[in-house]
Amino acid sequence: MKQKLALSKINFILIAIGAVIIIAGLLLMTGPSSTETHFEPDIFSTRRIVVAPLVCFVGFIFMIVAIMYRKKESSDEERVNNL
Repeated sequence: MKQKLALSKINFILIAIGAVIIIAGLLLMTGPSSTETHFEPDIFSTRRIVVAPLVCFVGFIFMIVAIMYRKKESSDEERVNNL
């Protein structure tokens, strides 16, 4: 007996895309850090404090949409009943 999963194949593909977007945002946050002897002004760059968190946020929103996405299925019976 074949079990039907709660999420379809397209949901898993969209979730994977969302995960890649989140990982890209985390990679955008990386960079050199400051030490006790050397101050690195790059820690305040726009890429690290604005763009990367925004990319991560978009990835999380995309992930929520991917989980909730449901393909519209119109069967022949529904079309006949609507006429």
